[in-house]
Amino acid sequence: MDYKIIQTPILNIAYYEHGPQDGWPVVLSHGFPYDVHAYDEVVPILVKNGARVIVPYLRGYGPTRFVSSTTMRAGQQAALGSDLISLLDALSIKKAVLAGFDWGGLASCVAAALWPKRVAGLVSYAGYDVVNRADQKRPCDPELECVMWYQHLFQSERGKECLSLSRHKLCKILWQQWSPTWNFSEEVYNRTATSFDNPDFVDVVVGTYRHVLGTEDGDPALEHLEEKLAARLKISVPTVTLDGEVDPLKPGGSATHDQMFSGKHERFVYENVGHAFPSEAPEAFAKAITLVHQWASENPAE
Repeated sequence: MDYKIIQTPILNIAYYEHGPQDGWPVVLSHGFPYDVHAYDEVVPILVKNGARVIVPYLRGYGPTRFVSSTTMRAGQQAALGSDLISLLDALSIKKAVLAGFDWGGLASCVAAALWPKRVAGLVSYAGYDVVNRADQKRPCDPELECVMWYQHLFQSERGKECLSLSRHKLCKILWQQWSPTWNFSEEVYNRTATSFDNPDFVDVVVGTYRHVLGTEDGDPALEHLEEKLAARLKISVPTVTLDGEVDPLKPGGSATHDQMFSGKHERFVYENVGHAFPSEAPEAFAKAITLVHQWASENPAE
């Protein structure tokens, strides 16, 4: 199946589309360092349940490209969330279920927080994933700081060069560390790793983590959205949060996030699942999306 490309104001977004055109829309967003293949086993389950499934390559990945060479290669949360809404606009989708993990979970949470009328429901791995930039100025527990080594590495030009020269090797290490019980094959990894050859990959990734840790400013055009997110907006749409118990990057998962969801919300925890939740537990991920869709169908005004 060939991917499609659709133009938005900022990006030419490459995406796969599955299921009937009149199906209930759901957008599946991948994270770093993954791509659309994270959902290979999720998509058929959703299509079987009547969904129209859109799986985009995020900015900086695969065939997705910036429209203009002068656009800042920002990877900040406001950019990722805006990209999702722009994609819905381009596809003439009024409202969709959004689901994601890592950057994709962040993008989905941001879109749900800022544009709730466009989001029918939300499935987010590890909960309320909107970055609290003010909180990032303080250190984490040393064990978590060790897991975050890649974010610290990317703060320097040496780290940027390391990612540029050794992106496939570096990202494979992250897969192994974050999903200790997932025995993925070389074929599975290599199928995704080609997406890291995007010419904007390094700039977007490095820009993302420098913005998160406060060492680099974001796109001035997005500052008004960042200010809204800094207010810690609650998410009002029907939401399922998922946690994997063996993910070292998300210790505790979404256990303390209840107060950030003002709408219907349930949390599910899975043993022996790490960071790449859709690949490691595709049935559970698809089940959560179907459940959120059911909630939204029962209460369409929410």
